[in-house]
Amino acid sequence: MRSRARFLAIFAALSLVFAACGGDDDPTAGDVTGETAVSETGPTAATGATATGSTGATATGDATVTVADSSFGEIVADADGNTLYVFLPDEGGASTCYDDCEAAWPPLTVDGAPVGDGVDASLLGTVEREDGTMQVTLDGWPLYSFSGDEAAGDTNGQGLNEVWYVVAPDGTHITDAPA
Repeated sequence: MRSRARFLAIFAALSLVFAACGGDDDPTAGDVTGETAVSETGPTAATGATATGSTGATATGDATVTVADSSFGEIVADADGNTLYVFLPDEGGASTCYDDCEAAWPPLTVDGAPVGDGVDASLLGTVEREDGTMQVTLDGWPLYSFSGDEAAGDTNGQGLNEVWYVVAPDGTHITDAPA
């Protein structure tokens, strides 16, 4: 019974993801073919003191990007152990995931400076989102969590639509199958 409930939850989340991140001609909804203007502020380097962070459209204080072990090797996660992903249409600059896409893939945002715990702080930065919030970046790529991950350490978003990938602490996108 539990596995059926888990399957249904993942199926519902994946349905939302496919609806949110494909086919629409609106590039701000996460379309992989649309063009998006790069933010004038661009990614910036950041440092700061360690504090707990959160994922989602709003956050308070600093955000910590940590290292977690997974079947893909070491990947980055937020302070709560939730897997963080990159979105290939962001092309290493401004976020292109908004509206329905943002609901399925909440950006890791910060009010202060992002902090690395096992991640080189010089690779961390921020980029301004359309609503003025600051999204955490790793090696210039905006970071997101996935609403379909039910628990810390889940990687259910890996490879979805061939545009969402977990990322190594050095900023490398992991596109291969688990080791």
